[in-house]
Amino acid sequence: MKRRAWLTLGAVVLGGGGIVTYAVASPSGDHGATGRDKRPLKIYDLSLKGDTDARRELPRTDTKEFSLLGVTWTGATKRLHGTAQVRTRSTASGEWSAWRDLELDADPLEKPGSRVRGASEPLWVGPSDGVQVQIVRKNGTTAPMPKGLKVNLVDPGVVTDAETKVPTGSEPAAFVAGTTPEPTSTDTTPPPATPTAPESTVPEPPIVSRADWGADESLSPDPSEYNADVKAVFVHHTDGAAYTCDQSASIVRGIYAFHTQSNGWNDVGYNFLVDKCGTVFEGRKGGVGLPVLGAHTYGWNRESTGIAVLGNYTSAGASNAALASVARVAAWKLGQYGADPAGTVSLTTAATQKNYFGNSFTTGGTYTFNRISGHRDGYATECPGTSLYAQLPTIRAWAAGPVQGLKVASVTGATLSGSTYYTKGALTVKWTTTTPGSLIKNFQLLVDGKPVATTSGTATSASATVAAGKHTVAVRAVHQSGKTTTTAALNVAAETTAPTFTTTPKLALRGGTVNTTAVPVTLSWKATDDTALRSVELLSPTTATFGPTTTSSSRTAKSGTASTWSMRANDYAGNSRTSSPSYTPLILQESSAAKYGSWTTRSSSSYLGGKSYSSGSKGASLTWTFTGRSAAWVVSRASTSGQAYVYVDGTKVATVDLKSSATQYRQAIWTKTWSSSAKHTVKIVVVGTSGRPTITTDGLVYIK
Repeated sequence: MKRRAWLTLGAVVLGGGGIVTYAVASPSGDHGATGRDKRPLKIYDLSLKGDTDARRELPRTDTKEFSLLGVTWTGATKRLHGTAQVRTRSTASGEWSAWRDLELDADPLEKPGSRVRGASEPLWVGPSDGVQVQIVRKNGTTAPMPKGLKVNLVDPGVVTDAETKVPTGSEPAAFVAGTTPEPTSTDTTPPPATPTAPESTVPEPPIVSRADWGADESLSPDPSEYNADVKAVFVHHTDGAAYTCDQSASIVRGIYAFHTQSNGWNDVGYNFLVDKCGTVFEGRKGGVGLPVLGAHTYGWNRESTGIAVLGNYTSAGASNAALASVARVAAWKLGQYGADPAGTVSLTTAATQKNYFGNSFTTGGTYTFNRISGHRDGYATECPGTSLYAQLPTIRAWAAGPVQGLKVASVTGATLSGSTYYTKGALTVKWTTTTPGSLIKNFQLLVDGKPVATTSGTATSASATVAAGKHTVAVRAVHQSGKTTTTAALNVAAETTAPTFTTTPKLALRGGTVNTTAVPVTLSWKATDDTALRSVELLSPTTATFGPTTTSSSRTAKSGTASTWSMRANDYAGNSRTSSPSYTPLILQESSAAKYGSWTTRSSSSYLGGKSYSSGSKGASLTWTFTGRSAAWVVSRASTSGQAYVYVDGTKVATVDLKSSATQYRQAIWTKTWSSSAKHTVKIVVVGTSGRPTITTDGLVYIK
């Protein structure tokens, strides 16, 4: 590999005796006003020391800044049988982390070159400036530690304009560390010609190019190799500490540098990388639309593509955004070759080995895999983590379609009664799905089975106006694969006819205690609708809401004041009609009545107007004349009260007994209501009941 002229090499000796080889770039002079200066990617290699074959370590050591690390050793085919743990010091807090295990079951290359090194998986630790390492041989193992053990610290640098917040135009800094690695494969077979990217059955998702995430292409000088097709997708995780999505490009650069400069590979092993926010990064070079040979799943790379999700998913699952992007990439790559992401496929292995579950594979044999499989399905590793592995069925379902979990959430502009939604015509249907919108082509609002509105795959509602009459309404989701799913049809009735009051709201006097500010009355009405009556509301002089079958309500009214009793009948479609008659309750004092016989005036604040008439004379009478539609005789009651006859318009209609165990004042004891307002007379006559002849009257109330 040619070294670019503006790079200078140097070496720094740090605590612990390790030698760090690094590169620095001349300042570009193009810095963000509030961002970070650009700096090149660098790798520091620190040797691990030990007095026995059972242990290697590096004590706490101050370092230059780095964010990703791993351990490597001489011999690509050798395994490190033991435990490798690291601690790092945060540049932000100055605190040392807890011990973290490195994954030592990284896939080897199928045909490694002489300069390829054995390696752990790289571990993202975030910006750090100190490291401590300990490697202990597995109990019961007598094999010596591999030679040339080193911890490799990667500073991914700041190389893209997005990271510095400056305009585009400055070239990313190149990197070189130590000697240039040789090509990773000893296979002398000429690489196949670059194939043509076939069209896929689904759209290509947005992908951040290598240039945009800051790949230094001088680290990968070998030409790309290609497979015949893509038969399967293997899902991985990359391990590491928590990260923010603005660090994702740095993580990708760090993995790329570790694979090429520490492992000695010819490129990053994964074909694609996805962060927790769902951003997809181009991995191995050669063209995202082509079947590029990767180095991600030992024994199975020749017929597959590899997608790595940034982060560790052993105890917690990946985000929906990440799962959606993995599903989109997998569906796109498999769709180029007509493969169903939910199906299975026979793959031919290039290595004799066992997978995580203990299943054995023999070189040249064919074995059945899910089209979308986990790394552990093909190799003895915990990758992609137990939690992400458990999410693979979701990825397959989202990638293959149809849309999952489609259901109507609500219908606005319409009201449900029984099994039917009633509307005046315009309505909006809202829905939800479990499949992310990025995998959905569109939604269609169906009326009577025909699309009347089409929305994007990320939409959650659609509106339409239906004609008068009965209809069915449903939502159809079209997956990017073309597969469809439709909600159960909703019954919808559209109508614009308002309800009617078959009986106008009427006010009638009722029994109870009478006050000048609260006369007991009964409000009655009848309302109907040609489709479905929903409610009747009292709007004034007070408010209340009644169900469709209620036709009366006990209320009180203020005497001497005309009140509008406004009511509104509503149907389920939203149509309404209002009726607002006016009524005035009036109190006629006993003094306004025509008297016959002997009556005595009584005074008390308990009486209406402070006065009442009493009489124990048989045949004594009081007669009121009024024009109205309802009347009530008001009396005082006691245990000694007698009886009276009531005559209406000259006809005896009742005998009323005023006796009560408890003394009561201002009691409407008898009422009468007519169908319309007219002139009437009400006469009360003392019966002269034996032993309790006296009655006390407090006037007459009527409604005009």
